[in-house]
Formats: sequence, C-alpha cells, structure tokens
Amino acid sequence: MSCQEELVVEKVCDIYEKLSVLEDLNPSKHVNTLFTQLVLTCMPQCPVDVTKLCKRVQEIRSKLIRICGEAEGLLESHFSTLIGSYENPINHISLFPYYSNYLKLTHLEFTMLSENCSQVPTKVAFVGSGPLPLTSIILASYHLRTTCFHNYDIDPVANSKGLHLVSSDPNLSNRILFHTTDILNVSNGLKEYEAIFLAALVGMDEKEKARIIDHLAKHMAPGAFLLLRSAYGARAFLYPIIDLHYLRGFEVLSVYHPTDEVINSVIIARKYLMPNHSLHQGLGSTILPSKCSEIQESNVLNHGNKLEELAIDEQLF
Repeated sequence: MSCQEELVVEKVCDIYEKLSVLEDLNPSKHVNTLFTQLVLTCMPQCPVDVTKLCKRVQEIRSKLIRICGEAEGLLESHFSTLIGSYENPINHISLFPYYSNYLKLTHLEFTMLSENCSQVPTKVAFVGSGPLPLTSIILASYHLRTTCFHNYDIDPVANSKGLHLVSSDPNLSNRILFHTTDILNVSNGLKEYEAIFLAALVGMDEKEKARIIDHLAKHMAPGAFLLLRSAYGARAFLYPIIDLHYLRGFEVLSVYHPTDEVINSVIIARKYLMPNHSLHQGLGSTILPSKCSEIQESNVLNHGNKLEELAIDEQLF
C-alpha cells in the first residue's frame, strides 16, 4: 500500500476502536463527531482495495459497516420523528442534515435511469426504505411526478414513520405506499415494477447481498431496471461493495463512482429479456454482464443540483 492508503486504513481502524466501545449510537455530539471524522477520512479519492487488506482489517471493516448501518438507522429515525412532529412534514424534510446529499444521489440515479429507459416508469419499488424514505420522496416530488412508489422495509416501525411523513400530502400519500415484509418473501409481486432501487444497507455482507440480488433476478420482469448502491475505494469502509459477479441475469449498463460528498457508487442494470443460457449457448448462467461502462462525472452531475434545475432532466424521458 502507498503511504496515503496506510494512513487512511490506520485512521479508520482508530475511529472504529472508539465507535466499537460506545453503548449508544443514537445521535449525540460525540457520536456525530466520530462519524463525521470517519466520513471525512473515507471521502477523498484513495485507491485502497479493501478486499485485499489483511484479515484483521477485513473483520474491522465488516463490523464497521454494521455499526454505520445501525447509526444511520438511528439518525434517520430521530429526524423522521422530528420532521413528523410538524403539521406538514414534507415541508420540513430538508431538516435532515444530509438532505443535500440525497438530492444529488437521487439526481444521479434519475439521470442514469432516464438515459437508459425510454418511458417514465409507472410503478417502481425501493427496497430498504427505512424510517426516512428520502429517495422515494425526492423522486416522487421532483423527477417522477406521476410514478407510484412501493417502499419495502422489514421494520414495521420504520414504515409507520415513513407513512406518517407523506400522509398529510394528498399527492404523495396516493403515490408512495409501504409494505412491511422481507423482500425475499416477495416473488410474483416483483414483476409489477419497471424499476427497483436497492438500498446500500440491504444485505450487509457478500452472501446476503448476493442472495437478495439473485432473488430479484429470478422474479423481476424481463427488461426491468435494477439500481444498486455500492461503494468504491476507502468509501467501502462505510458501505458494502457490490461485485458485478453478483449480477447474473442482468446486463450492467453503467457504473458511476462519485468524487464529491455523495458516498455511494451507483450501478444500473437491466434484467435480460431471456435466460442467459439462451443468449450464450453453452456458457450457462454464470456469464458476466456483457456491458459495463464508466460514466464520467461531467456527463451526469454537472447539470447542477438545485431543485429548480432538476426539473430539466425530466425531459430526458
């Protein structure tokens, strides 16, 4: 490893040791400071390949991702309760401290979808929506204004909080619906969606993530789009990496690695219209997706991220 990579790994491990001894990961000045330090450490472009680190650091990374996932859920739950205390919660959604990051991330995902999909989807699903379903809310409010969103989460309390946020808005409450279930228990219903978004923390290790993607590959409609949030470089200390080998049954259309404060990489794939073995005689279902192109930042994000500019991209459909 280079000196830069060694410094990043050393600092991440040091922050992990401080986080791992905390009894409470609810938002507080100390917790917030530690996670801010962690994000700022991982955010700069660092070519570290976390999959090739020593076993000890690999184990720390796995535990750290789970700690980050728990803390993120608690943070979202806290702000969902706060925002939900207002008479019209949707008008106060920007109180969430990372709201601007979600604006950029959903803008990126919408742009990638619109570049590959010729029609506005009528029905999409978001798997792992949580207590603060910002992706669905932002997409429904600014990009996909006629689309119906089905949010899936295994936690009934999270869904209850999410439902409360949109219930006072007559438009969004009719188009943003909630389902409390494990996505692995949904089969035929998945065929209804033209696009499915998979949250970064649904499937916290490789086997679990691969099992979920394989389930989606079996039950999604042929030609439907799958948008997945992954991580790259040092940012993979915060979120799981999606190996493209997991995407059997899909054609990978684009992979994008942000270089700004948006932490998650985004992958967009399309389910094959027919089984892989029909497309590639003799190679079976293990063949890799046939196309994987890197989108340059100037092609996707330089439209600007202000709300008044986001509406321009709707014309791409």
